Amino acid sequence: MAKVLHIISSTRGAESLTLTLGNAIIDRIKTKDPDTVVKEIDLSANPYPHLGPIQISSFFTPEESRTPEQELAVRRSDEAVAELQDADILVIGAPMYNYSITSSLKAYFDHIARARLTFRYSESGVEGLLKNKKAYIAFGSAGVFGNEQMQAYDFAVPYMKHFLGFLGITDVSVFRVEGTGIPGLQETALDKALESITV
Repeated sequence: MAKVLHIISSTRGAESLTLTLGNAIIDRIKTKDPDTVVKEIDLSANPYPHLGPIQISSFFTPEESRTPEQELAVRRSDEAVAELQDADILVIGAPMYNYSITSSLKAYFDHIARARLTFRYSESGVEGLLKNKKAYIAFGSAGVFGNEQMQAYDFAVPYMKHFLGFLGITDVSVFRVEGTGIPGLQETALDKALESITV
């Protein structure tokens, strides 16, 4: 039985193409393993706060020494890390906003990048602690960034792959619904993305 964590970062709700693509990826996973269990995190409906002094101080304070305020500030981050540790597969819906990821997804990433929990520093460098997991990125953009001409302007997918690798998740597949704002491409963008899915 596989445990899938579906992270949704689009603000478009049911109209989101990355949500549709992410759900299609999960459907393919369920076809291979009908016992798959899925947990959803909708970052638009329930966003994580951007890190401030209280969160940072909480991260670096031993659990037994935290104040009640620090315990409250770190609770959602601890829960997010536990969900991530428990998952076998991540499906991340990630539309491109202004050449990068949504601020809600970045805030979530900031809450799961926890020294000694999801990564650690050693004499040989950084070691990701979330190993033996698979990640699928359902990426969406109005333009086309998967080609050689425009990929230099894609600051979303390379960042996500690097970040996941930093946490130890190096088996990452990316499926793109692109050209959704371009006449002549937008009509078939989703269909092409759905056809590209392999799990």
